[in-house]
Amino acid sequence: MAKTRPGVPSKIKTGRKELDMYTIKGTNKVVRAGDYVLMRPSDAGKPPYVARVEKIEADARNNVKVHCRWYYRPEESLGGRRQFHGAKELFLSDHFDVQSAHTIEGKCIVHTFKSYTRLENVGAEDYYCRFEYKAATGAFTPDRVAVYCKCEMPYNPDDLMVQCEGCKDWYHPACVGMTIEEAKLLDHFACAECSSDDDVKKSQNGFTASPADDVKVEPKRRKR
Repeated sequence: MAKTRPGVPSKIKTGRKELDMYTIKGTNKVVRAGDYVLMRPSDAGKPPYVARVEKIEADARNNVKVHCRWYYRPEESLGGRRQFHGAKELFLSDHFDVQSAHTIEGKCIVHTFKSYTRLENVGAEDYYCRFEYKAATGAFTPDRVAVYCKCEMPYNPDDLMVQCEGCKDWYHPACVGMTIEEAKLLDHFACAECSSDDDVKKSQNGFTASPADDVKVEPKRRKR
């Protein structure tokens, strides 16, 4: 299955009836409008496409079609995958399409960014979205996001970060001369600008918070 390119709408025949649901072939999983689905790609070596079902229709011969809105993976966007993009990150595009319901392989969940960062366990069906994406121009909404650390990068939930007790900013361990293992043992941390002449205390403790949970911090923003 190939995604229809933006600006080339699929042909929609008349005489269709709208359906409330569709049962994925070979399963007992039911799909309804508003659900997130995994759709079979044309290249078997690629991961499944992700889409949100907008409407389900059937013709007189009971051929079922789904109207969908595609999610793009970072590598499918014009700018490509960048360092701050998480492995399960998707962009909600303005690319609408109509596909055969038989191409649906399964269901998934597309979380908000904050909800995803609060998951205790991330399953194979869990994804997240923090940007909308215009497929024709490569533009993102929002076009500005909070950045952190000395490297001034947006937060990647796959990466461990430590928070300075002084300025409350978040840092990648590698950017402040630490290994991941050392960062996991920190009980207190102060960045170079906030640290005093005294050594920063260190002891056993794991960091469970993340920049996405830190609602009090308003880091300077950069256009991304």
